[in-house]
Amino acid sequence: MMSVQAPRAVVMIRPGRFRSNPETAGDNAFQTFASAPPQDVAARAAREFDDAVARLRAEGITVHVFRDDTDQTPDSVFPNNWFSTHAGGHVAIYPMFAPNRRRERRWDVIEMLKARYRVQDVIDFSGLEQDGLALEGTGAMVLDHVGRVAYAARSNRADPVILERFCTQFNYEPMAFHAADSRGCAVYHTNVMMAVGSRVALVGLELITDPARREDVRARLQETGREVIALSEAQVRAFAGNAIELEGAAGPVLAMSARAVASLTPAQTARIEAHARILPLDIPTIETAGGSVRCMIAGIHLSPRVTHSDRTAA
Repeated sequence: MMSVQAPRAVVMIRPGRFRSNPETAGDNAFQTFASAPPQDVAARAAREFDDAVARLRAEGITVHVFRDDTDQTPDSVFPNNWFSTHAGGHVAIYPMFAPNRRRERRWDVIEMLKARYRVQDVIDFSGLEQDGLALEGTGAMVLDHVGRVAYAARSNRADPVILERFCTQFNYEPMAFHAADSRGCAVYHTNVMMAVGSRVALVGLELITDPARREDVRARLQETGREVIALSEAQVRAFAGNAIELEGAAGPVLAMSARAVASLTPAQTARIEAHARILPLDIPTIETAGGSVRCMIAGIHLSPRVTHSDRTAA
């Protein structure tokens, strides 16, 4: 049976000329800049990507890979920011904050989705970039597809006007909050501090600045049947919140980086694995761009098309 929360098919973009994006460094405290030659950095990132894809496919997860060989889109490895898919055949396209990230949108990805899956409509919010507004997909929002809640840390990347429009269009309840680290730096994307699976949620609760709102988030997650695992600020910085539950051939897996896994305590690991097996992916070079495993994966929450050969075989 198909999981509402955990997709079994994903889109990933293979980076050809990966590098840390100077246009996003101003509000992404997770970014660093490598000192190695650019071609070496790009080659390492490509190897990490290929290894991650192989590990996901070995779990029985369908991975649709698209290549990006341009030097105009340094963050293209993070496609979940510019589109999302939703049960019932709906696709959303989002406005991006940094000008060079707006070039990441690819219609060949949308056309593949239409050809391979049942797509009823494509809702395009990207025109709101002209008004200086941004809502960077499932980076800016962490979506609970079961409880129909859109969690959003307020930032340059999550405009409240578009958040309300998205929630009205796609039938989610918006739950926005302020989140910042101990230095007062705002969390740039909700998905670096929060991951919601089918039965478990990892959340950097201490980064939510309003104690009452912090408890609202915890309570809402518990009401929808999740075991809430609180992450420390250090664990959030290690990308422990940047995880995604996927439906593998042998059951649910929680994909996260090897660095993130190493930051977890044994007790946290045991609690997570009571609900989903942890799948560590080693991507240290890609993480220098300020995102991790969740950012690399755009889940497909659409029904596959039944082809003529499928009907004949049946």
